[in-house]
Amino acid sequence: MTHSTMPSPALLAWAAKELGTEVSVARARHGVASHPRENSRVWALRRPDGIRFYVKVEPEPLMYERETFALRHAVPALGAGHAPQLRASSAEHLALLLTAVPGAPLDRLTLAPAEELRAHRRGGALLALLHAAGDLSGPHRVGAERALQAAADSADRHLRQAGDRLTPAELRLVRDLAERLRDLPALPLAFIHGDARSRNLLWSQRPGRAAWIDFERSRFATAVQDFVPMSCGIWAERPDLRAAWFRGYGRDLLPEEQHALKGLAALDAVSCLVRGPAHDDPALTGRGRRTLDRLMAGVFA
Repeated sequence: MTHSTMPSPALLAWAAKELGTEVSVARARHGVASHPRENSRVWALRRPDGIRFYVKVEPEPLMYERETFALRHAVPALGAGHAPQLRASSAEHLALLLTAVPGAPLDRLTLAPAEELRAHRRGGALLALLHAAGDLSGPHRVGAERALQAAADSADRHLRQAGDRLTPAELRLVRDLAERLRDLPALPLAFIHGDARSRNLLWSQRPGRAAWIDFERSRFATAVQDFVPMSCGIWAERPDLRAAWFRGYGRDLLPEEQHALKGLAALDAVSCLVRGPAHDDPALTGRGRRTLDRLMAGVFA
């Protein structure tokens, strides 16, 4: 969402120069800005002709590099109106100048069940296009092939940070699931969104159009890593939405991907139990606890 403070004069001057006209900071309309995040700085800008843009300042260089790369090399595969377009970028400001995309984040909407299914199906179809985008060769392939190994390597760090928030049985389960990530066969690789959840999926009821935003965590990795947020979130209570998503995506998960998903979900749960209390975010903490409980009960799918 838009930040509470005004952008700096230097940032506004840069945006005006890139657009070739004066700009003013506009009041954000519901649903067209990114979601709240402690480090997010996103402002709606308006040209004299009323056309809106967004200027987004990333909190760190890696996020700037990832989103800039995604918007230049992969996101165009989604097609016009299905993601922001990059008008300009500034390494000096870590800033991106983006076109506005119609729609509201899916998690802010109250939709009829049939409309929810439609939105998830379209979201899955667009993610399939993103996954197939980009040049998966050279160092990109090497990094993608090592993604699950890197996730497994992070287990001890996550568990140390969690401390006594997990029982001994839960600790053993997380370690076991993380170790299994090392032994899986080669899984489908993709250019992933990195944060594919309802808050980053915009939906326009008329004409029934989906769009993805916020690509600062995008990268080449295993495709299954993009299904962790939804699997640990809304799909836990709504398997019908999961089914609609994968109908749009064009395939369901392979058995090996299902095993990987459990290990990745276990690591996500521990991360939530660390970050939730640290940021005073009970919803995040609750997500981690629910995921861990489902894994312990053997009902995670």
